[in-house]
Amino acid sequence: MALPVGAGKLDVPFRPRYGAGMNTMLHTLLRLVFRLLSGPAVLLAAMFVSSVGSGLEPCCIEVVEKGTGWPVPLVELRTLHQVRFVTDNAGLIAMDLPELMGCETWFDVVGHGYEVPKDGFGYRGVRLKPEPGKKLKVEVNRTIVARRLGRLTGAGLFAESQKLGREPECKESGVLGCDSVQNAVHRGKLFWAWGDTTMRNYPLGIFHMTSATTAIQPIREFTPPIRLAFDYFADSRGLPRGVAQMPGDGPTWVSGYVSLPDKTGASRLVGCYVKIKPPMEVYECGLCVWNDEAAKFEQLRVIWSKSDSSPKPPPMPEGQPAFWKDPQGKQWLLFGVSLPTLRCPATFEAWQDSSSWEVLKPQEILPSAAGGKAVKPHSGSIAWNPWRKRWVTVFMEAFGDPSVFGELWYAEADEPTGPWGKAVKILTHENYTFYNPRLHPEFTAPDSPMLIFEGTYTATFADRPHPTPRYDYNQVLYRLDLDDSRMEAAR
Repeated sequence: MALPVGAGKLDVPFRPRYGAGMNTMLHTLLRLVFRLLSGPAVLLAAMFVSSVGSGLEPCCIEVVEKGTGWPVPLVELRTLHQVRFVTDNAGLIAMDLPELMGCETWFDVVGHGYEVPKDGFGYRGVRLKPEPGKKLKVEVNRTIVARRLGRLTGAGLFAESQKLGREPECKESGVLGCDSVQNAVHRGKLFWAWGDTTMRNYPLGIFHMTSATTAIQPIREFTPPIRLAFDYFADSRGLPRGVAQMPGDGPTWVSGYVSLPDKTGASRLVGCYVKIKPPMEVYECGLCVWNDEAAKFEQLRVIWSKSDSSPKPPPMPEGQPAFWKDPQGKQWLLFGVSLPTLRCPATFEAWQDSSSWEVLKPQEILPSAAGGKAVKPHSGSIAWNPWRKRWVTVFMEAFGDPSVFGELWYAEADEPTGPWGKAVKILTHENYTFYNPRLHPEFTAPDSPMLIFEGTYTATFADRPHPTPRYDYNQVLYRLDLDDSRMEAAR
C-alpha cells in the first residue's frame, strides 16, 4: 500500500460556456444578416443559426443532505444505459444527455454513506425529468456519522459547476490524482506531501513525492463546498515536481513527516523514506532532511538495506507522528502507521540517533461499541483532542465489511499508548478503499467539537469496482462532530 506525494501550480484560464443569453444575441444578429443577404448566403446563414441553436444548455442537478441542505460531493447518479454523473465539490451535476432531455429518467443513486430509500423492488434511485436550463434537487439521507466535506486534490474539483457557468476562479494544478498525505507545521506554514502522483500528460507520473504549502489553518468554514488552494513546489514550467528523489531505482515514499528543533533552536523538517521495487517491495529505508533553500528532501543516512541476513526492516520513525508530553514533563515524538509503535525525544538530534528510539507494542485489536467482533486497525493517525480532553484516533479497519479496506473507526484513550476504548464506525464505503486517514488537529480551535480528517479514496484493493471519475486516487476530507450523540459510545 503506497504512502505520501504532492504537486505544482498551473494557472489555466476558465472559459465559460455560451448560455441562453449569448445564443439569443447571436440569433438577433443573424436575423439582421438575413435581411441583407440573399441566395446562397441566406442558406449558409440559416445553417449557422441551426447549429448555434442545437446546443443544449445543461440541466443542473443539485444533491443535498436531507435536513441540513448541505451540498454532498461524491454522489453518483447512474442512468439505465450506464452513463455516470458524479457531483463535484459543490454537490452539482451538469446533466447534458440530449437523448434524455424532457424525458422522465431513472437514476441509480450511489453515495458511500448517503442514500435514498429503497423502492418496492429494492432499487435505490430517483426519477427526474431533466430539461435544458432547469434546476432539479435530490435529497439524500446521511447514514454515516462523519460528514463528507469534499475532495482536496486532483482535477475538476468544480468541473460540473463550471459547465453550469459557476466557479470561474477555480484553477487547475495539473495533478489528476495523488496518494496518501503527510503533513507538518514548519516555519509558519503547513507543509503537505503526497505519494505517487498522476499527471495529465502520461500514464507514468511522479514517483518521488510531490509537495505543497498552505496556511496552517487553510479552511475557514467546515461546510461544503470547501476550497483549499495549494502552493505547489513546481518546476520551471509551473508543473509539479518530485521533492524526494533518493539514490537507487524505484519510487521513493516519505512518511514520519515532522518539524523538529535542533540544538541551535532551528526548525528542521524531516522524514523517513523507503525505496520500492516491483511489485511493492521495500528494499531500503533511511532518514532524509528538507533543504529549505533547494525545496527538496536530501538523504541523511541509510538505516537498512535488504539482504539475506536482514530480510526485514527494523522499527523506524515512520507513519503519522504525534507530539506527547509525559507526566514528568518530557516531550516525546510518537510514530506509527496506525497506533504508536516507536517513540523518541522530540529533538532533531534524538530523531536521527537510532539508539534513542524506543519500540512500543501497540494494541492489536479494539472492542466494537456495537458489539460483535473486535476491530483490527490497519492504518490511521492519533492526536490529542482538547475538547474531549483525551487522545483520539481515526483508523482504517483491516479486512472490514462491507468494504475490505474502506471502513473507518474512531476510538479514545487517556494515554496515546492506550489502552484504547470502544471503537465507533464513522465511515463506510460500497466496495471501495479509503486508506491512510490523517487527522488535522491544527485545522480547528481547542474549544471546537469538530474533528477533521482526510484519506485516500481509491479503487485499489477493492473487488473490481468502476473507478469513480475524477475522485479516484485522491484525497477526500471529512468532518466528525464529537458532540454527536452516536459518539457517546466511545467514551
